Amino acid sequence: FYGISMYTQDIQADQLNASIDYGNRNGFPHRWDGFEATEGNINSIWQGYYRALTNINLMLAGFEKIPTNGAAEVAELNRYKGDAYVARAYYYSELIKRYAKPYEPATAASEPGVPLVLVYDVFAKPARASVKAVYDQILSDIAQAKTLLQQAAAYTPALTPPISGAQGSERFTIDAVLALEARVRLNMQDWTGAKTAADAVIATGKYPLINTLAAFQNYWYTDTKTEDIMQLYASKTETPNTNSVYLGYSTSLSAFRPDFVPSQWVIDKFVTGDIRRATYFADKNVNFTPGTGTLTLVNKYPGNPALFTATTTNYAHAPKFLRIAEMYLISAEAGARSGNAALEADALIKLNALRNARGLTTPLVVTGTALFNAVKDERFLELAFEGFRLWDLKRWHEGFTRTAPQNTNFLTVGTGFTNLSIPANHPKFQWGLPS
Repeated sequence: FYGISMYTQDIQADQLNASIDYGNRNGFPHRWDGFEATEGNINSIWQGYYRALTNINLMLAGFEKIPTNGAAEVAELNRYKGDAYVARAYYYSELIKRYAKPYEPATAASEPGVPLVLVYDVFAKPARASVKAVYDQILSDIAQAKTLLQQAAAYTPALTPPISGAQGSERFTIDAVLALEARVRLNMQDWTGAKTAADAVIATGKYPLINTLAAFQNYWYTDTKTEDIMQLYASKTETPNTNSVYLGYSTSLSAFRPDFVPSQWVIDKFVTGDIRRATYFADKNVNFTPGTGTLTLVNKYPGNPALFTATTTNYAHAPKFLRIAEMYLISAEAGARSGNAALEADALIKLNALRNARGLTTPLVVTGTALFNAVKDERFLELAFEGFRLWDLKRWHEGFTRTAPQNTNFLTVGTGFTNLSIPANHPKFQWGLPS
């Protein structure tokens, strides 16, 4: 999480432009050119996820061989099993949205997905399962995880933090499983199921939306946990993957030299009063081969000073694995697309709640297609540079055209860069399967 598994798809989408000194780092996905199954990021993500799945499958098989003595040991083992099942569900949910077409109820059973490997076998050469089969397995693992974690929670109700869920939990919780389920069901167009799961997490009241600039900046810059359903552990000795491509501070130049910068039209979407604008972006002095100047850079991941291992930033953050803001957006989109008047009305409530917290205090009054479009706009704003944009375009069946960059003197311009246009049916929305 974070690193190439987050920024690759954002670099591929429409919100960023390559700097003039980007050095072809992540150039293939950005240009949609030569972006084949052998490309480094595609290979690395694929191998990393299946390596994790191998370990999970070995764990699940090994858990069945562990003898237990009494209810306490059963509860403890159930928690470990629950963790493994939800982790497997997560990895398959990430694989299927990258390496297959989006879920369409009418065709999912016939569309090729990714290989389903549930038992470790070094000699196996599994074929691709269907998109439907992969999603069915994800939901099965989620159901198993919920059952096991609920059993563990029932035996240890006083555990701190509780298995049910708490702000910034570093292990999987029941709330985290529900949040993942909401995301998966949204991708499956199960509007009622997605909204039910998202609303269940919201209704706990454990994860209030942040509504001040200072608190929101602390949330992103110093890894406070207010909105985090799950935040992964990080320390100076156990550093996470980072999103360093957006800043690239050079101590020798005393200036920034990022690989990718946000387009001007993206920055302009964040209106005055929106606390996200002054959090996600910052004006920085830059130094590129043509000269020096000022650009607005992505500042969502500047590095938590508590995790610095030197005098300047290493861009390290405790990754925000699941956020409550996403649950508001899932609830809003699912309700807007449900065709149910009551769910649509609640969708508007959820959408306005998130907007109000971020400083957009004038409530929207929209229904139908206008409501869905408003939700899409809010996903664009709230989840910017968190790895969602390309997958949203993909499941909405929308193409894009890059436009309105910042100062082109500091950018790589031309075909494949600042004016790239991609149709909704472009085959590279589905990454190729490495051999």
